[in-house]
Amino acid sequence: MHRKRISKKSKNIIQGLIFFFSTAGIISSLIIYLWVYTEIDETTLAIEIQNVTLKEFENQLFKLKNETELLSRVDIISKKAREEINMIVTEPEIFQIAIYHDTKN
Repeated sequence: MHRKRISKKSKNIIQGLIFFFSTAGIISSLIIYLWVYTEIDETTLAIEIQNVTLKEFENQLFKLKNETELLSRVDIISKKAREEINMIVTEPEIFQIAIYHDTKN
């Protein structure tokens, strides 16, 4: 059996094509890697921002609950009524009811 020899020109062309496609493949792989890395980094940053925002909202909610509890106290309500709208607080009236039992009947 006699094998055909590949000429130097054909070898150079084949080697050039292999080099070109391997270089293009490596560059494409690096570009895809960088794209994926950038997407993951941006997603991680967005998650961190959302976590910080969540903690700020929880803190604001806690402050508002405390303020609501403080403002719902009776002494604070009466103080604000006196100072802000000049409301006059009256003293409560005490009624005494006496029941006399008639023993004549």
